[in-house]
Amino acid sequence: MSWFKRKTKGITTTTEEKKDTPKGLWYKSPTGKIIDTDELEKNFFVSPEDGYHVRIGSKEYFQILFDDNKFKELDANLSSKDPLKFVDTKTYPDRLKAAEEKTKLKDAVRCAVGKSKGKNIVVACMDFAFIGGSMGSVVGEKIARAGEYALKKKLPFVIISKSGGARMQEAALSLMQLAKTAAKLAQLADAGIPYISLSTDPTTGGTTASFAMLGDINISEPGALIGFAGPRVVRDTTGQELPENFQTAEFLLEHGFLDFITERKDLKNKINLYIDLITNQPLRV
Repeated sequence: MSWFKRKTKGITTTTEEKKDTPKGLWYKSPTGKIIDTDELEKNFFVSPEDGYHVRIGSKEYFQILFDDNKFKELDANLSSKDPLKFVDTKTYPDRLKAAEEKTKLKDAVRCAVGKSKGKNIVVACMDFAFIGGSMGSVVGEKIARAGEYALKKKLPFVIISKSGGARMQEAALSLMQLAKTAAKLAQLADAGIPYISLSTDPTTGGTTASFAMLGDINISEPGALIGFAGPRVVRDTTGQELPENFQTAEFLLEHGFLDFITERKDLKNKINLYIDLITNQPLRV
């Protein structure tokens, strides 16, 4: 005898009565693990099955780092212009407008000041969702201004990098941001103010070539892609066969480009531990 028997023939459920499974209930990691999204969020957006660190943005990092998620955003309304009148498949203003509508962000970085474990820090966090986290004039200016704020207030500075590199729609103006941000970090170093750089997946291009590798302490999340150019470009330029996974955080740690790899659940404690050690302050519990 069958387990189920339809009493009436034909489909009797109307379209209006049908129920779809809501989107976003589950997340599938690259290794094929399926995780409930609520469980994922409670675990700092890290898969408990395989430790995979899901890409997150400034909203989530601010929640992790700032006490009770309380902070004051700096220069929140800065937005990019189009001095070069750049056009590719669409105009640059149209691309910016589409990115703003999609992400609800003004540009690819947000900067804020707030308490972390009871003491103020300044955090600049990049958002990959906004045109691939590309670094244009606004990104460089906001990071420089955040650095200036940290300099004036004598506060530790943290930059969380997540970027595809310089923004091609701003050409040389984008490349100028490498020097601008590096100069501001040099001023912080001269003043003895700690700067911690956190590289997350992915950190590439001009971001890697500037502020991402200039920290007093350079740290990363597990498995992050970190590099300047793509593997094919590096191979063709150097004429060398490349080791497997040579652009991962683990490879860079082994070869001295990173100081530590920190899991996201430990991020707040580790960053503040490093700050206390650098500034020779009593360690906070």
